[in-house]
Amino acid sequence: MLPQMDRAPDFAASLQQTFRVLRAAFDAAPYPDWAQRRNRLRRLQALLRQHAAEFAEAIDADFGGRPPPETGLLELLPSLSGIADALRHGKGWMRPRTAAVSPWFFPARARVLPQPLGVVGIIAPWNYPLVLAVAPLTAALAAGNRAMVKLSEFTPTFSAVFAQRAAQTFAADEVAVVQGDAEIGAAFSALPFDHLLFTGSSGVGKRVMAAAAANLTPVTLELGGKSPAVITPGYDLAHAAQRIVYGKLLNAGQTCIAPDHVLLPRAQQQDWVAACRAAAHKLYPDGLRSPDYTSIIDHRQYSRLLGLLGEARAAGAQVHALFDGVQADDLRHRLAPALVCDAPATLQLMNEEIFGPLLPVVAYDDLAQALAHVRSQPRALALYWFDHDRERTADALLHTHAGGVTVNDTLLHFAQDSLPFGGVGASGMGSYHGRWGFDTFSKLKPVMFQARFSGVGLAAPPYGPRTRWLMKLMGRL
Repeated sequence: MLPQMDRAPDFAASLQQTFRVLRAAFDAAPYPDWAQRRNRLRRLQALLRQHAAEFAEAIDADFGGRPPPETGLLELLPSLSGIADALRHGKGWMRPRTAAVSPWFFPARARVLPQPLGVVGIIAPWNYPLVLAVAPLTAALAAGNRAMVKLSEFTPTFSAVFAQRAAQTFAADEVAVVQGDAEIGAAFSALPFDHLLFTGSSGVGKRVMAAAAANLTPVTLELGGKSPAVITPGYDLAHAAQRIVYGKLLNAGQTCIAPDHVLLPRAQQQDWVAACRAAAHKLYPDGLRSPDYTSIIDHRQYSRLLGLLGEARAAGAQVHALFDGVQADDLRHRLAPALVCDAPATLQLMNEEIFGPLLPVVAYDDLAQALAHVRSQPRALALYWFDHDRERTADALLHTHAGGVTVNDTLLHFAQDSLPFGGVGASGMGSYHGRWGFDTFSKLKPVMFQARFSGVGLAAPPYGPRTRWLMKLMGRL
């Protein structure tokens, strides 16, 4: 474990030394067998199981109120599921993969050999500090790599606890956990990793990518954006409200794939407000006092959200509270959810990722208008499509772009180990989860085995009539 380095003058040198230890260990054993990889995965699994309550309490403290059951459902269980999937399938993922050979090169053979990259860097965010560190770490270990993990300075309690427990679980040349502020994060990004995965905001993602470029380090960026939820004409509003409000209010909207805004037939706005209020009351009957509702991470984010709401009100938008009673608690930075209707398109609320419990409603007159709106925006991390018409749904999936999609629900595509998770365009690049993560952190090395007798020499100089005849023959196929 790398100790907490709060702007220590030698933090860059300390990071580099930690990296060198990991690199030397990898170079000494560049292809760990399945038994070694399985052992590391099982230790990671035991780490989570043994310290689950401690991690949940630490995250609760960092947020100033996040229910431990929510951490269990949204972070611990997906992490354990990913580890179990890697343990179940990892040996198979390691096997060389047969590849076809062009008929002109028979009887040669070809294979794709998955090979560990080396030392992987992982930068985890504050909103889901456990699963967004553990999920990529699982993939990196399954692929046979060593790893350095940079945890967020905005969850210092969890970061300290996780770093301590990780140091008790892994050798210093297997996994290193780094704590510290943005300056340390910048130095971390500049290390010559064999692959770097970052989860966080687009602005920081650009800086991470720029730092990695100096070393030609390949990156996976998991960003975010304004993920739309589209309710098609005739869809049951009560069901849509239940699923969208649930997806929006988990972690108080501080989720990269949370529904950012809703597109709704114009005539249904009033019914939609009523349906959302009913859904919110069912989930959190005590409103802002509910012990199951999460606080905003800190006063900086809380003030930002209040500013978005104030700007919307000043611009004439209609704000509909979803909780009864108190709407904000400055001391505990708790903010009640609200729908925002008729908001001008120029507002910050309509142009930046909200990352909180505010849900703009964009009315449309026909579905073509809704689709045009989705396509006009930067490509988001998620799209939620509510529709029972299979043909219309299939058409929408083909003619829109998003990092991932859940149809008739929200968030659930993230929880599938069989699906790649990642962004597209402004919402990121690359993917992981399950075999997709294994492949991300592997070099899929192409290997061709030449046969003893080969016709390749027929195409060798000196070129003449035989070469022209052969090229003509090959061009016909």
